[in-house]
Amino acid sequence: MKNTNAVQAFLALGQESRLNIFRLIVQRGDEGLTPSQIIEKLGIPNATLSFHLKELAQADLLVVERQSRNLIYRPNAKLVQDLSDFLLDNCCGGQSCLPVKVPKKAKSI
Repeated sequence: MKNTNAVQAFLALGQESRLNIFRLIVQRGDEGLTPSQIIEKLGIPNATLSFHLKELAQADLLVVERQSRNLIYRPNAKLVQDLSDFLLDNCCGGQSCLPVKVPKKAKSI
């Protein structure tokens, strides 16, 4: 992933309403959500929601599919994984980030 792609995604997520919308859509996974379902859950006005969904889609964070008269918004799982990999690339100098367990000392008699 290029820095410019990561910056575009972070800019889209850097607004509280868009972050809330994205998190809600991610929770639904492949099932996705329609705008009316998002409005019902978050109480965002239709025009405002439309603007935020457009911003998230332009950042490639969402996949949009038309089903009959409805638009279904789903997370772009590949981009989310790429973004996570980008953030964690070379994490901890290539070593495991898990804490090292120190063996307990045996009690001396």
